[in-house]
Amino acid sequence: MNEETPKDKSLTVLLALVSIAFVWILLPLYGAVFWAVILGILFAPLQRRLQLKFGWGRNLTSLLTLSICLFIAILPVIVLGFFLVQDGTTLYKNIESGELDIAGYVAQFKHSLPSYFQHLLDRFGIGELNGLREKIIKSAMTGNEFFATQVFSFGQGTFEFIVSFFIMLYLLFFFLRDGAELARKVRLAVPLQEQQKRRLQLKFNRVVRATVKGNLLVAITQGALGGLIFWFLDIPSVLLWAVLMAFLSLLPAVGAGIVWAPVAMFFLLTGAIWQGVVLGLFGIFVIGLVDNLLRPLLVGKDTKMPDYMILISTLGGLAIFGLNGFVIGPLIAALFMSSWDIFIETKPRVQLP
Repeated sequence: MNEETPKDKSLTVLLALVSIAFVWILLPLYGAVFWAVILGILFAPLQRRLQLKFGWGRNLTSLLTLSICLFIAILPVIVLGFFLVQDGTTLYKNIESGELDIAGYVAQFKHSLPSYFQHLLDRFGIGELNGLREKIIKSAMTGNEFFATQVFSFGQGTFEFIVSFFIMLYLLFFFLRDGAELARKVRLAVPLQEQQKRRLQLKFNRVVRATVKGNLLVAITQGALGGLIFWFLDIPSVLLWAVLMAFLSLLPAVGAGIVWAPVAMFFLLTGAIWQGVVLGLFGIFVIGLVDNLLRPLLVGKDTKMPDYMILISTLGGLAIFGLNGFVIGPLIAALFMSSWDIFIETKPRVQLP
């Protein structure tokens, strides 16, 4: 076995230091770099197919793939965000002006409950109607101020957002063009056996594709179905609730039911029986069926992770990394499980007596 020389140790220390420094200077742009890598992995097969089919050069096929990615994956998100801001602003204004009387709805819900639960609400200080209205209005005003602050902050950071956006597009072009070569160099640098490196790379790519494509498809489907039934039942701010259900559907086992289930219960307890029954049945047999059928097929099949691992890694990722965490969390969990599987397989088996 070759022993590590002082020069090798010095080189290892140098590599560690410059790598840490490089990651440190990339931290302000980690979102742009991260999504350039993710989109590069997702759209790399399309770039290869275009190159094989038409025989064009890598520059032209990468530029065409980038254009397709821009129109089908990026611009719809920007347009949806614009309309969502408008819908959210309208909702807060309606609450603040009293046009949307949430306090009245809550009071109506309270009076429809059995007396035991009404006394329980009284103990928490939300039983008296006038006080309840004041709390709701105060919360609405606070929410409106917070929303306005966020919009103002976004306006202040528009230049930073635009710079990060174009950096992502710029990096994505080169990841599409040179991604295979970059992946080969990374594999050569990783100090593992070739089979183990290939296994981790395949796991990484599968988890990225399954998490992004699978979870987003489930989220879009559930959000669209939830928005459709809310529109049919004439519930205000349909787009806002649809996006919220889509976002919550990223959490397995919990999902969009956090939104539609309380609304269905409210309808039933306040006498709107047919609305509550329709919403409840639609939520269970349509929205829930999408989660039960599509998620295991699109996500669990490729990640091969149990639902509880996907749930806790997604929640932890969202808590630490924000919206990016719905990809980063499951990705770290999948690599964690794969790395330990490889480690266990390399250990000699101990014969138990």
